[in-house]
Formats: sequence, C-alpha cells, structure tokens
Amino acid sequence: MLRKMMFAKIHRATITQCDPDYVGSITIDEDLLRASGLRPNEAVHVYDIDNAARFETYVIRGEPGSGVIAINGAAAKLVETGHKVIVVGFGLLEAGKVEQHVGQVVLVDENNRVRDTLRYDSAVDTDPLVEAM
Repeated sequence: MLRKMMFAKIHRATITQCDPDYVGSITIDEDLLRASGLRPNEAVHVYDIDNAARFETYVIRGEPGSGVIAINGAAAKLVETGHKVIVVGFGLLEAGKVEQHVGQVVLVDENNRVRDTLRYDSAVDTDPLVEAM
C-alpha cells in the first residue's frame, strides 16, 4: 500500500503577481524551492488563506532572491496579489517507510524570504515537530 504524505510546504507566502494570460503554473523564488525541497515542474496544491480557493498546478523556477510567488494561467482568477497562500507538495511512500518520513516546512516573512524551517516527523510515537534545521 502507498500512503500520500506531505513532504514540502511553504507556509503563508504572499502572492506577488497574478497573470491569467501566462501558461498555467506557479512561479516560486528558487531560494524557496531549495529550502522546501520542491522542484520545477512538480505538482503542488495551493491554498489561498484569504478566500479559501484551492487548486493544483505545477512549479516554475523564479529568480533567486526575488521573493516571487506568481500565480499564472486560469488559477490567477482565483486569487489576488497580496493574498497569503500555502503551497504543498505531496509524495507517495510505501507504508513501511512512513515512520522514517519527515516533512519539510518553510515559514516565510512578508517579503517571501525564509524566516524559519521546520521538520515534521511522520512517526506516531515521537514528537511531531522535529528539531528545526
């Protein structure tokens, strides 16, 4: 059996651009990709904290240090510049590997710079928050 597990999350990022005319995707500052473990072309879920819109798209690498979080294509009509979003990547793990799995969470500041990095242990018999990196 496979289990779908969160492996990467960027928490409370601010949308910097919305472009409905661009071919669909989410552009994310490369520094945030590195910190979270997300990769270009990877499928992600995006949750808008301000209006509860939820959608799935794929990642495009943004300029490192730019702080860009741009929603492109049709999904740009679901959100607005300035909204806070959560971006989550999931992966499939064999059931026997879940106890060793640790999810990576990146907390960002108001400029979409890494403020803190947390690791969430998936084992049920341990503290769910593993020591921050």
